[in-house]
Amino acid sequence: MAAGLPPASERRLAAVLLLLLGVTAAAASAGERRGLAARVEGPAARRRHAYAAMMYMGTPRDYEFYVAVRVMMRSLTRVRADADRVLIASADVPRDWVRAMTEEDGVRVVIVENLRNPYASSLGGINRRFKLTLNKLYAWTLVDYERVVMIDSDNIFLQNTDELFQCGQFCAVFINPCYFHTGLFVLQPSMDVFKGMLHDLEIGRENSDGADQGFLVGCYPDLLDKPMFHPPENGTKLNGTYRLPLGYQMDASYYYLKLHWHVPCGPNSVITFPSAPWFKPWYWWSWPILPLGLSWHKQRWDDLGYAAEMPVILMEVLMYIVIITITRLARPGMTKLCYNRRPEKQNALVQWLIKMTVIVAMVAAYSIPFFVIPRTVHPIMGWSIYLFGALALSVLVINVFLLPPLAVLTTWLAIVGMLFVMAFPWYRDGVVRVLAIFGYAFCSAPFLWTSLVRMMDSLQTMLERDPFFPRLGEPTQDTEFSKLY
Repeated sequence: MAAGLPPASERRLAAVLLLLLGVTAAAASAGERRGLAARVEGPAARRRHAYAAMMYMGTPRDYEFYVAVRVMMRSLTRVRADADRVLIASADVPRDWVRAMTEEDGVRVVIVENLRNPYASSLGGINRRFKLTLNKLYAWTLVDYERVVMIDSDNIFLQNTDELFQCGQFCAVFINPCYFHTGLFVLQPSMDVFKGMLHDLEIGRENSDGADQGFLVGCYPDLLDKPMFHPPENGTKLNGTYRLPLGYQMDASYYYLKLHWHVPCGPNSVITFPSAPWFKPWYWWSWPILPLGLSWHKQRWDDLGYAAEMPVILMEVLMYIVIITITRLARPGMTKLCYNRRPEKQNALVQWLIKMTVIVAMVAAYSIPFFVIPRTVHPIMGWSIYLFGALALSVLVINVFLLPPLAVLTTWLAIVGMLFVMAFPWYRDGVVRVLAIFGYAFCSAPFLWTSLVRMMDSLQTMLERDPFFPRLGEPTQDTEFSKLY
């Protein structure tokens, strides 16, 4: 019993202490259950506003999004954005990635636990990658800031957009005529709003797509009826919800119609790439198929470089050089093949299998280099290595099956020509460019078909020559014809 306190006071003090302990334990348990922000790494909040992005793990493309986030954050520095840069990262993001972004990019990293997605069962196939996009709701917990612009990693900033911090409590762009896009939106952080959203997750608010966009559309169903945002000239902040002009989220597909940007609704400030996942701007094959990929890689080249991919690139180049060297020295040919003479029907089956082997080998020669190149290398580097690898493997096929070189390399030459047609920089608009590509493909088709027929005819001729197919156990006749090979 404490000295100097009456029994009643002691009981009241004990009750207060127990109540405080209970509240603390409940808060800790709620935070653990709801996955509130665990810790912050990097610089403390220095400005009133922030641009925030999100990163989580568990998809086959984690490294690609890591690179994309870094390039996007660096682009904010290039346009002189007067705001902090914040990354909402799940706790399983690799430590060296966090360190690189905090120390090299000056990003403030907020480590969080993944929010449970109650709609995960409705996500199927490729959409499973959206399972953890509800972590975007943590943007409302960034209460150190007056306004936050939440952005996806597949954005490119063309100019400063700090006027967005004058918008209201929630503002977003309508790329789709009926639903706003959550690749960029403005919000006013609030723990009350965040807790309300957690409650909506628990009760299972209607969600049209099982991800963050469907959930937020349900939270702000009347945004389409709200006024368009126009930043006040005196710099004051607006209240309420607003629609953002399309210039703040220019869908990349608009560019390909005119091959230049001209979006009349607001400033042409931010490009977004919400298209098919295999045509994001950081993939090396995105240019010249989709010309905007080169703009993204220019920013990466200037800010980050490609040091991480260079060891793999050098190993691939060395491997292709070795393949060409060994192929030219060894010159393996069909003279190495031998089998027992069998009835004509079985010979036809063997010949058919050999022809199928040739076709598979040709497809592999043009497919393998595509899949072994690091996805995020510069397009010019990626296409150069692809063409070199396809050439090396095609030479291997030519020498193994003694095929006519020009017929085999016709496909390689057609791909080179297609790249030049797509990369031609003086098209009047996107329609002319598409017509030129289709015209080239139409004109190339007869040459490709002729090369295939010639390869099959050459192979059939060799299969029918006896000197190339001695019986097993019989000595091979050393003819003048065979010596040529």
